[in-house]
Amino acid sequence: MDYQKLEYFLSEARLNRFLVACNGYPSKAQKLYSINLKVSQAIYPLLNLFEIFLRNAVNRQIADYFDDADWIVNQHNGFMNNLELAKSGYFIKGCVQSAANVILKKSSTVTAGKIIAEQSFGFWSSLFEPHHFRLIGGAPLQCFVSKPANVNRKSISLKLDAIRNFRNRIYHNEPICFNGTAIDFSSTYAIRQHILDMLNWIDPELSIFTVQFDRLDQQIDELDNL
Repeated sequence: MDYQKLEYFLSEARLNRFLVACNGYPSKAQKLYSINLKVSQAIYPLLNLFEIFLRNAVNRQIADYFDDADWIVNQHNGFMNNLELAKSGYFIKGCVQSAANVILKKSSTVTAGKIIAEQSFGFWSSLFEPHHFRLIGGAPLQCFVSKPANVNRKSISLKLDAIRNFRNRIYHNEPICFNGTAIDFSSTYAIRQHILDMLNWIDPELSIFTVQFDRLDQQIDELDNL
């Protein structure tokens, strides 16, 4: 496809940033756009596996804390309803209720497993925020059994926020190949390292399993031929 047609269907505004980064060369801008998509595609398996592994690890720790495998249902009127959470608009409780409403449209039975499966990455990362973290005894941090001693709730929360924001950029079709106007995938490399570090802290075998799906370097190396 020639650049003009691509611009017509993608929009001039979307492609202009790529054109500027490539010093006005349309052919290079089109290739950079393709590289950005390939890199976004390449990191998707890592984001996907990390979200699943984190969700299940955190869920187990909170279940142990409450001694209740169905905590996500039974705490709807428990800690999720604590007055301390009023300032946050009872975010966790709202997520659980929204999930239940979605499930009821498909099925007559709401189970803890179904509600857990419906929750977003933002739900799980929010459990590391102070107002939630205190009410569940810091249980989410316990899933990182091999973390360094200097890694605490705040540092984990910052990494999770960075991953969530990066994930949202990809899911909303925003470019990940820029630092200002410069072509730069350093943030992508940083996110990959955050993911692999935290998986290693949960269980080293998780990072070993995940890295086999890592194709980032091969896609980013295409910049050499830009």
